[in-house]
Amino acid sequence: MDPTDAGAPLLSDRVQISGNVVPMTLTTGGKLRWPDRCLSIAKDVLGFTVEGSRIKINAVIESGPGICCPSNVGAPMRKTFTFEPLSEDSLRLWNQRLQSVIDSLGRPKRLLVLLNPYGGSRSAPKVFSDDVKPLLDDANIHYTLQETKYRLHAKEVAHSLDLMGYDGVLCVSGDGILVEVVNGLLEREDWSSAIKMPLGVIPAGTSNGMAKSLLDSVGESCTAFNATLAIIRGHKRSLDVATVLQGQKKYFSVLMLAWGLIADIDIESEKYRWMGSARMDFYAIQRIFCLRKYHGCIKFVAAPGFENFGEPNELGGEIDELNSNWVMQDGYCGPTFDMKGFNRKIEGPFVSIWLHNVPWGGEDVLAAPDAKFSDGYLDLIVMKDCPKISLATLMGEMNKGGHVRSPHVLYLKVKAFALEPGPRADDPNKEGIIDVDGEVLARGKGTYKCDQKTLMTYDKLHIKVDQGLATVFSPIN
Repeated sequence: MDPTDAGAPLLSDRVQISGNVVPMTLTTGGKLRWPDRCLSIAKDVLGFTVEGSRIKINAVIESGPGICCPSNVGAPMRKTFTFEPLSEDSLRLWNQRLQSVIDSLGRPKRLLVLLNPYGGSRSAPKVFSDDVKPLLDDANIHYTLQETKYRLHAKEVAHSLDLMGYDGVLCVSGDGILVEVVNGLLEREDWSSAIKMPLGVIPAGTSNGMAKSLLDSVGESCTAFNATLAIIRGHKRSLDVATVLQGQKKYFSVLMLAWGLIADIDIESEKYRWMGSARMDFYAIQRIFCLRKYHGCIKFVAAPGFENFGEPNELGGEIDELNSNWVMQDGYCGPTFDMKGFNRKIEGPFVSIWLHNVPWGGEDVLAAPDAKFSDGYLDLIVMKDCPKISLATLMGEMNKGGHVRSPHVLYLKVKAFALEPGPRADDPNKEGIIDVDGEVLARGKGTYKCDQKTLMTYDKLHIKVDQGLATVFSPIN
């Protein structure tokens, strides 16, 4: 580590370490240095405790040989360093200065932890106790742990949350709890302040697209350990939120919308849930070789540089129809829609329509490699037709984003989007499923579990993006 980057000494003293008296310095740049170690308070130090005359520094360091060698980086591991100031005055001063530096980093001190004990392989409780709790304890973070009891429980909790009582909400689950929390915050009367609550995501479910996207953005592996470190360090980034609107009904999305092949695989494969994550691959093979196409139409406002995708859209009475459905409601109503901008369209039939807000749809699905967290656009992946053999190859490329380079795929960015879903091309008496953030938003006739009630009907809906509306804890580059 370059000493010139450390800043001027904030506190310099002699302390006892392992029976030896050595010099120790805390710098204005947030570096804690003694003869054989230099720790960055922001990156390496989780917290500290004073036990009698000793101070214990709880840190995270790179494991394996070559800890100080940048060319030989290992996985992070917890480690405690202990030193003893030589007087009570020195002890008090070290306590004050260390706490001052940590406080200046804006780290969370109080967290609400929402844990879904039923999601995925029911691993969330173990993930929390083994990976999350020890780090939170090391960082002296006070937390309230609440297990969700039923679907939409997390939404109810977020809707009534005491905003002054916490510095963030930590979701230990797949992506579902995060989505519920966002919807709960935006349906509050004080939504404009509620949605500023920082949200953290710990991968502990079947689908961990948001956690994977956040960690992969800085080259870190998608683990609960790394995700917890990001939350403790307190770094934040803004996140786009998409409003899905149908008449008076609205839903807030942070991940994706799918219709056609991807939605069918995601939702219908639930009948094979006993297979674990392999159910997706197993059912994908079935759907590829018994391929469905759906009639319908999509209309959109293209991002700059993508205006030539699709065909011109002739505007009619749709403007008045959309605006006439819009009335004041509790919570955030979403952005204003102006159909005059929907000047491009693509007619079906379609194999698949897929909208993505973040790059990863799951830990092994790089759905939209060019997606950004707060660019104000959704990435649209369109497939109208594809030979089955080519489709099988294309699906195999999703783990590294290669599918978007296929000649059978259109990949573009849109600011707003309208979906007009229709029936299956092979059977007009059967319709499709609209999947938003891994949940069924609407089911058409003859679909899997079509007797179950959904928030919206299998009909026209509109989507628009609010740039950077939400805030998430994010790892540091």
